[in-house]
Amino acid sequence: MKKKIHPFRLTLLALLLVAALCHQAFAAGEGAKLADYYLKKQPAPALASDLTLAQAMKIQTDFNKAIQPTFGKVVGYKAGLTNPNVQKAFGVAAPVRGTLMEKMILKSGTAIEANFGARPLYEGDLILRVGSDALNSAKTPMEALGGIDAAIPFIELPDLVFDAQVKLDGPHLLAINAGARLGVLGEPVRLPATEESVKRLADMQTDVVDQTGARLGGGKGSDVLENPLNAVLWLAASLRAEGKSLKDGDLLSLGSFSALLPPQAGSTVTVRYTGLGFAPVEVSVRFE
Repeated sequence: MKKKIHPFRLTLLALLLVAALCHQAFAAGEGAKLADYYLKKQPAPALASDLTLAQAMKIQTDFNKAIQPTFGKVVGYKAGLTNPNVQKAFGVAAPVRGTLMEKMILKSGTAIEANFGARPLYEGDLILRVGSDALNSAKTPMEALGGIDAAIPFIELPDLVFDAQVKLDGPHLLAINAGARLGVLGEPVRLPATEESVKRLADMQTDVVDQTGARLGGGKGSDVLENPLNAVLWLAASLRAEGKSLKDGDLLSLGSFSALLPPQAGSTVTVRYTGLGFAPVEVSVRFE
């Protein structure tokens, strides 16, 4: 005898299906809307307060599709919220991932407008460049270093996009491609795959200074998940979980070694790295 489904259950199932379909439509629509604000450099309103990280990732996918014609091909990835204290502030227990595109990457010494985004900021960062696809199966910092061919000084120029009154959380940041907008790249520093290099990455000191030499902030390599190579491992695992992989030449932005600061027109900002190479190295940007 065929079992009948109670009308109440049918109604509930129908409501759940409609809600799911509506949310999918919402997610797709929000990605395009956010991209429009981003491209016009206009502050965006808040997203839904109950947005999950999985839903935010769907929004990011559409967001990235909408901005890619402007910013070009994918050249790497960024890990955001790599500091445990910052994770707590954003209500997440792990980093978030963004995608770097070709026209986001600028050369050291570049001059750009101080209002380069809807909500522009800058921070001291670091790029590790992929040198081997063996990195995709790395399990330890030393194995990860074996798949890296260089460390590159990097000033990230993120854009938080949302209006300053919006309380940012993990899903909001994930939805806007982890805040990726621009970044200024210095000269590569070769890192031999040795335990000394692993330690050097954790111990290096970063200092953010202005054109007068005044220190604006800074930190240590260990501020990023105890070692920047742990952020590399996280990025590889995050991509692997989605059936994706890193390839030779990919640029990996690993998180902040300084506070996020607003750019000031007429200033020049330099990030200096001591202990990364055998002599200090630096990268700079000028705001107009």
